[in-house]
Amino acid sequence: MTASTSGAILTVALVLVSCAKASTGNFNLAVPPGAVYVDPLMYNVLGQNYTEWRNLSTVGFNPTNTAPPFIQVFDSSFLDVIGPSATIRSITSNPGFAFAHEAPIYVPDLNAVFFTSNDGGPLGYNGWYNNSVVSMINMTEVDMALASTMGDVNVQIQTLNLPYTVQMVNGGTGPYKGDLLLITSGRALLPPSIVRVNPSPPYNATVLLDNLLGRQFNSLNDIKILPGTDIMFFTDPTYGWMNGFRPEPMLPSQVYRFDPSTGQVRVVADQFVHPNGIAFSADGKFAFVTDTGVSGGFLGTNQTFPATIYQFDVDPLTQTFANRRVFAYSDSGVPDGIQLDTMGNVYSGCGEATHVWNAEGTLIGKFYLNSTTAQMIFTKSGLVILDEEAIYLANIQAQGLDLTTL
Repeated sequence: MTASTSGAILTVALVLVSCAKASTGNFNLAVPPGAVYVDPLMYNVLGQNYTEWRNLSTVGFNPTNTAPPFIQVFDSSFLDVIGPSATIRSITSNPGFAFAHEAPIYVPDLNAVFFTSNDGGPLGYNGWYNNSVVSMINMTEVDMALASTMGDVNVQIQTLNLPYTVQMVNGGTGPYKGDLLLITSGRALLPPSIVRVNPSPPYNATVLLDNLLGRQFNSLNDIKILPGTDIMFFTDPTYGWMNGFRPEPMLPSQVYRFDPSTGQVRVVADQFVHPNGIAFSADGKFAFVTDTGVSGGFLGTNQTFPATIYQFDVDPLTQTFANRRVFAYSDSGVPDGIQLDTMGNVYSGCGEATHVWNAEGTLIGKFYLNSTTAQMIFTKSGLVILDEEAIYLANIQAQGLDLTTL
């Protein structure tokens, strides 16, 4: 699916006199104008005459046929997330180039978001012989542009000229001791790696890890720091091989722990099809890992494979991931990148929207774009959503966890 870059603006205001009211069984829910309430009770039974079955996971659930972008509300608690005056607007776009795929990092000191192009999709324009592109967008410029119009804007982005050691960036977090912490999938025989990059010119880079005791990883995907530490946890699926820019995998698809102070690397979780996004709760007691097994690269799509977020307990002594259980299943596409807000809600980029679940794993809402949104990041301006050929900003009320490591 391609990104919608229409000039439509979604304005949400909790003005009760103009709000429609939808029955939710035992109370009336005030639905903000521009948002759509989808009452789960209305769709539990569809019957044999229903003609709009979603037989492909790439098709989103939009029973009201509302034109994107818009906000879907599945539970009243989502109103506390979006707030009384949320909008969703496109802030930059480049149709035909998937320049905004993943690895979003917000650097408060620069008020800038860094991100990377798609390192495996057809519009990423990279592969065995070509690298992905890391760019940044200045959020101060975004705020100024949005203040001058009621519609979408197209703020210019800046491409980083990174060293040759940084190949096929697919994940990132930070700031980590003032730097961007990037994780790369590697390219051809160039190894996947964890790299620290200065967020300012000349963008000098330091490779922290590129092997497991002499064995190359498959194609590293995402990375987070365990809160309260400087210890790194990262995922390693086989997408580099499945998308044609890495050799055949030689390791299982696993989640790893890396302590940069000792150099020790070890596996903390396995038994995934494709471990992808990773995140921690604010207190570091729980870990979340997405499995995007549905997406099989050149093997195609198998809708019986996981499109699932798993939750783990983080062992306080060993930091191994224990007591795996299903946290949530994405009804559309796959849950790719993952972030948490300060209320404990879990956000993941899926097939047609950024989905939001509460701490119990109940789907409470979506930022519906009708296109694949692999990742998102919180900024002081709101939630920045990467949409491959466009970037959107939802100026919502919720705040993200602080990902800074001092």
